[in-house]
Amino acid sequence: MPVQMLTTKIHARVDQPLEGETSRTMPDQVGNVAGATGEELTDRIIETSARALMPGPLKKVIVFWLGGMGCDGCTISTLGATEPSVEELMTGALPGVPTMVLHHYAASIESGDHFTHSFEEAEKGELDAPYVIVYEGSIADENLTVHGEPWAAEGALPTWAPFEERRRIPTTEWLRRLAPGAAAVIAIGTCATWGGIPAAAGNPTASMSVMDFLGKEYRSVFGLPVINVPGCAPLGDNFTETVALLLLFLNKQAPLPEFDELGRPAWLFADTVHRHCPRAGWYEEGTFAQEYGDKECLVEIGCWGPVVNCNITERGAVGHMGGCMVAGGVCIGCTMPGFPDKFTPFYKTPPGSTASTTVSRLYGSFIRPLRRMTQLERNREPRWHDTVPSGWAMEYNTTSITHRIAEFFYDKLQYLGGERPGRQKDVEKYRSGYLPPAQAAYGEDYQVLPEKRQELARKRNLPQRPGLAPQAEEPIVSNVEVSATSREEK
Repeated sequence: MPVQMLTTKIHARVDQPLEGETSRTMPDQVGNVAGATGEELTDRIIETSARALMPGPLKKVIVFWLGGMGCDGCTISTLGATEPSVEELMTGALPGVPTMVLHHYAASIESGDHFTHSFEEAEKGELDAPYVIVYEGSIADENLTVHGEPWAAEGALPTWAPFEERRRIPTTEWLRRLAPGAAAVIAIGTCATWGGIPAAAGNPTASMSVMDFLGKEYRSVFGLPVINVPGCAPLGDNFTETVALLLLFLNKQAPLPEFDELGRPAWLFADTVHRHCPRAGWYEEGTFAQEYGDKECLVEIGCWGPVVNCNITERGAVGHMGGCMVAGGVCIGCTMPGFPDKFTPFYKTPPGSTASTTVSRLYGSFIRPLRRMTQLERNREPRWHDTVPSGWAMEYNTTSITHRIAEFFYDKLQYLGGERPGRQKDVEKYRSGYLPPAQAAYGEDYQVLPEKRQELARKRNLPQRPGLAPQAEEPIVSNVEVSATSREEK
């Protein structure tokens, strides 16, 4: 078994309330069956253990986990993490790391309005600790829903009000309201980082990533752009390790970790799958698997490993064990911004692999530039036309004419004899036909960023609800003083 990260034993009393706790004074104690909120239980751990003596200005950090268009696979993956584990983060077992108060829709000890109340306090700036937003799943276009019922929602407002006066709150709206005051915003999983499967061609939700939604100019209170931990599902250890290092930074116990030009943890996503794949040696010898179950390199039966940034072959899926290629499966590019559209059809030999395997014995100046070009294109979402909404690399937008020409022919080869993404079969047909709701609303070129989508909506006179498109309405401000002044003016 792998050696665990350094931890400390915690001896705390969580059964005795502290002076000043208020949760029992709120209405509807059915939503407070634990007799305390997550923050109150964490305070009990801190005050009755050695955590109160830990270094740094922060004793706790509150985490709001929001769920969008996803499958909860990121949650399951995170719960399987071991280095560090979620339990270690929530109990303060890591020296120098603030204790994490987790508000997760499936794991929170509060329910109903007691759960939502913490979100309200965060928006009003009434929490006694910084908060971090973790968003799982992609951002759906809530303008496309029927009668205003959200695609994905958490809680209802106003709290403790009669049913007829309440409105379900989309997680997109919570993100819009809470992002300006957040210490950091972390997108977990490919759906949240790049759009993923809910944003694939033919989808009915017109989904996009957190980075697309908040925009290139977004900065948190601590000056951080959106942090992305991709994967479908991501490695749990990749996420918890990133969170632990970020909390050390927030607590002034370590420098800011290094992130790449797309906001990914650079130490985790710098290398391709192929570089650490146990089958890579067969590639260099020009020996390739012909069917599943063969022990050789899998490139010729559909593996995209040479151009995909991921560390699963090095770290393993859970507890340093398993992983796609280790278990005999091909890489389908699930950590990349172009997934899934730019990696389909799955299990078909990528055109670039055909060329590279042919000349693998003469590996040199031709193959490396070809892979860099392919990787650059697959590192772009379909809606990124002339700009990339990444605040980590201002000049990441440029693609040369040569690149565009090569990509045109590459695209023709890629789908030669295969199906393009989108709805084409009878079982995929809507009642109204093959036209997705987003395309019907915005036109054929609906795969664009929010500002352009708002322009299309104005041209077509489509009704748009306020508070769902930050770039088109007003810039997202993360400066605490400016935010406070704005609230006073309102």
